[in-house]
Amino acid sequence: MHSPLVSIISVNYNQAAVTCDMVSSLRKVSYPNIEIIVVDNASPTDDPTLIKDLYPEVKLIRSSVNLGFAGGNNLGIANASGELLLFLNNDTEVEPNFLEPLVSLFQQDSKVGIASPKIIYYDTDGLIQYAGSKGINSWTGRSVTIGQLESDNGQYNITVPTVLADGAAMMVPMEVIKKVGLMPELYFLYYEELDWCEMIKRAGYTCQYVGESTVYHKESVSVGKSSVLKTYYMNRNRLLFIRRNITGWPLWTSILIFLLAAVPKKLLEFSIQLEGKHLKAIGRGLWWNLTHYDIHKANQFTSSNRNKPEELVLPI
Repeated sequence: MHSPLVSIISVNYNQAAVTCDMVSSLRKVSYPNIEIIVVDNASPTDDPTLIKDLYPEVKLIRSSVNLGFAGGNNLGIANASGELLLFLNNDTEVEPNFLEPLVSLFQQDSKVGIASPKIIYYDTDGLIQYAGSKGINSWTGRSVTIGQLESDNGQYNITVPTVLADGAAMMVPMEVIKKVGLMPELYFLYYEELDWCEMIKRAGYTCQYVGESTVYHKESVSVGKSSVLKTYYMNRNRLLFIRRNITGWPLWTSILIFLLAAVPKKLLEFSIQLEGKHLKAIGRGLWWNLTHYDIHKANQFTSSNRNKPEELVLPI
């Protein structure tokens, strides 16, 4: 069977050694036709040339500014030659045979627009992070991930439709991207892949979970488990996702639950911990939504604004 070129795109930010571990695992894959593209998002203190020095086969793209997760991936798309594109977090490692089931799915069904493999927490005894998704509840705005924190005993080794892909590892055909558009950059960090998945589904494609393919994820290596940056974007973008993808009464219910339940819970938690910067980050995330009305332009930072998006420097 024909083995189409798979462009594996990963975004690096100040984690060259971590990215090298990912590339090392990709060197062992059994699939015969891949290119590896690493986009360095203007790493301020860590020299990404290490990646190219150790792995000369890598196409290293160096951005002059930090474009965020979506912008970095979109820069990778612009430099990709593959028929299929795999977006892979730099803090992952892969099974040698992980690509074949994904490629086979797209070859068998032209209506598949996006697919993710099983994702296991790295360096655990088979603890599942993702085995599909039930999506984001339109009434509460909360997401439900299938299999999360379960031990992997083969119970999810199937390929089935799922509501949302996972941004740590997801495959999309280049043809779908040409029809649907690029990953939405106004998120900058977090939720952009979920929004993109909704865009792809609205265009008539399906989203699939491929349990015969496995990726291992070192959760939150790039940003940090309790970083202020993460607090800001997780809260800002959860509300942004609700506004862009939910309509009618569920929209208002989701917003109210977020504002009256999720936000106060976080505010209390950070107040008890005396985390003033995190409190301010939540406030800035809410204020951003109050002051940004034109949220249905999928890529508001792709032209002249791309060189200096508002969110690159966070005074928090």
